[in-house]
This record gives sequence, structure tokens and C-alpha cells, in this order.
Amino acid sequence: MQRTVDPLWNSPRVRLLMERSDPGGLIKLGRTWRGWRQADLGHRLGCSASTVSRLEKPGRVSDLRLLQRAAYEVGVPADVLGAALGLLGPRATRVAPNGPRHTQEDPMRRRTLLGAVGLAVPASFLLGVESALAEMPAPSGSPAPLDVRLARARALFDTGRYADLLKELPDLLATAHARIQDRAEISYARLSACYALTAQVLVKIGRYDQARLTADRASLYADLSGSALASAAAARELSIVLRHQDQADSAKRLILNAASRVEATGLNTRAQATAYSQLLCTASYTAARAGDRDRALAMIDDAMRAARDLPTVVPAGRLFSITPASVRLYEVGVHWALGDAGAAIRAGRQLREEQFATAERKGRLHTDMARAWWQWGKPEETAQSLLAAFRVTPGEVRDRPSMRAIVKDLHRAHPRVHGVRELSRAVLTD
Repeated sequence: MQRTVDPLWNSPRVRLLMERSDPGGLIKLGRTWRGWRQADLGHRLGCSASTVSRLEKPGRVSDLRLLQRAAYEVGVPADVLGAALGLLGPRATRVAPNGPRHTQEDPMRRRTLLGAVGLAVPASFLLGVESALAEMPAPSGSPAPLDVRLARARALFDTGRYADLLKELPDLLATAHARIQDRAEISYARLSACYALTAQVLVKIGRYDQARLTADRASLYADLSGSALASAAAARELSIVLRHQDQADSAKRLILNAASRVEATGLNTRAQATAYSQLLCTASYTAARAGDRDRALAMIDDAMRAARDLPTVVPAGRLFSITPASVRLYEVGVHWALGDAGAAIRAGRQLREEQFATAERKGRLHTDMARAWWQWGKPEETAQSLLAAFRVTPGEVRDRPSMRAIVKDLHRAHPRVHGVRELSRAVLTD
């Protein structure tokens, strides 16, 4: 349902705030238009009046998600907010946690990024993505359709070629940004998908600050697209980032709200049912990581029921790629997160590589089993599972900090266990 837009948002004052890139000023304008105090808006947002005061100040935006929620409450139209944030043009990338700065202007951040110790991903590729997030480059002018390029980029992720994907992302994002000049909803949805994919790979390699920025942008562009499924996909990526940033409560609220919105569609199409099941899986794992055992187990059961009639192979190009086997794989992770290694291994033993269409998922099966074996104190089984993952897709072990940490622990504590030496040579020798 479309919200009624107040005449206020067509006023010269609003246009001035947009030109000055002052989203906080828009929040203040909308709040005072409604006769609300800062405490009144804070009550609706679940924050203090002082937080609202900081949000309304001109300058850098520290919490894009809170800004979006505040804008919704006071009625700022999405396109007005996007323009004030500088997100409606091909070179617009001004918003970042704690304020964006070009990589070359921030030596400390550059050293931090270059200090991605132990990662097989070249630092230059990470710097390329970081630079694009601070100041979007001009698109290369590739003649390939954007949908084709996005599909190729997803294929790089699905095959665990994370370094190659990072190399491609700056120009993919630049091209997608250039396309939104037509203000078409599909263009916003495609740009959101590009940012969501960027968030996915950044999470894989443990770069959570950059992933938070890209997930926030995916959410904003999804809202501009008007697509419920695009918004759900972006919300899922953001919830995953929040979970990694130890913001479990925010992650739970976000993913449960997204699941509720998809459920409200009636789940009349297979795409909606797939999205709903995927969101329940993510919500279950998020609850498990927060120690909420009852909710985690209830939601993974709900996800299994929702996925019961889904196909075993997901059609290409879908925003959500859940299958019944994928739900079972999530169950492995849920039991591991709850500290029940035995239940995780029992669930994983019901799965086989051939049930998964992509190398990334095949590899994830083995790494999830490795985590469970390691939790149970079985170093040989852990090593063999990690070797199996490495043979399917090296990046799933080599580029994920959590997996490299297990390999290092195996190498230090169990160097003579069968498979550990081979694994260490494969993963730790860069």
C-alpha cells in the first residue's frame, strides 16, 4: 500500500536540504511538521531523545538503518531520502558507518585493510571495493547486459572464487549505479542485488564493517524498488552482518520482521514460499547464536515444513535459493550454534554433496560438519571434512577466517593427526 505524500516534501526547503545532502535535516523537518518532540520520535524508534538529536544533525550518518526507520516514521519519501543521501546518481556513495572517506585519504584505514592477515584474497581487490564504496568509479561501459553480469558475479560466489568476485564488483556496482538514473523500480532492485552480493562475499572473508555498509545500501535501494522480495533479501543480508557484529537482538528483530512481511503476502507463489523458508532458516540460526534454543528449534522446524514442497533444484536467477536439503544444512549449523555437536552431526549425515547445486553449498556442507566435529573434540574427522571442503572449493576454507582458525589450531595441537599436515600445506601456505 502506498503512503500518502505530504505537500511538505515538494517544498523549496526540502529541495535545499536534498542539495545540501542533509538527511538529518529532513528528519527534523518531518518531525516538527507533525508536532513531535525528539522524545516522541525516539519513543517510536525505541531510542533516546539524544539519539534523535544526533540523528538530526547535519553531517555524517552513523546509523543508516535507524535513519531509514526515522524517515519512515516522519513520512520522508524514499526518493527524497535517497537524494539527500546522495544515492540516486552514478557516483553517489556518501553514506558509511562513521562517515565515508576515500581510501587514499585515510592511511590508518588503508593499513587496517592491507592488514588482512592470513587471508588469501589479495589486498588490492579489497582496496578496490573499499575505494568504490567511498567514491564510485565511472562504469567501464561493458556491452554485456547488467543481468548477465550479475549472474556471472553470482556464479563466482557460488563456485567460491571470492577473490575473482571482489575484482569484478567495483565496475559491477558502478554500472548498476549508472542505470538507476532512469528511476525504474527494476534498476533499483538490480542495484540492491549487487550490494547484497557484495555484502555476502565481504561476510565470507570477515570484513564486517564494509559488509554493514553494503547491506545498508542494499536495503535502501530495495525499498526504492518497491519489491517485497528484494527488501526481504536485503534485510536478510543486513541481519547476518548484525549477527557477526554481536548485535543479536537487532538481527533477530530485523529478520523476523522480514519473514512476517513475506508471510503477509499469502505465500501464493513459489518464490514467496522459498523466500519465507530462507528467512526462517536465517532467523533460526540467528536465534541459536543468541542462545535462544526453543525459538531456534521451533523456527528450523517451521522452515522444514515451509520447504517441504519446494523443488530440489532452484531456478536460476532467484533471490532466494533454499531447498529441502538446504534447510537440513541450516539445521546442522543451528545445532552447532546451540552447542549440540552430536545433533549437528546426525543432521549432517543425512546430506550428500550431490544434493547441492553449487560448489559454495557443497563446501559449506563439509565446513559445517568440520565445525561440529571440532566442537566434539574429533581432530581427524575435522581435518578430513575440511579437506573435503577444500577439494570442492578452496576459497570456502582458505578465505574464511573461521575456517583458517580451525586449521591453525589443528596444526598447532594435532600436527600428527592424519590429514592435518596436508590440510595445513593447502590452506596456510600462501
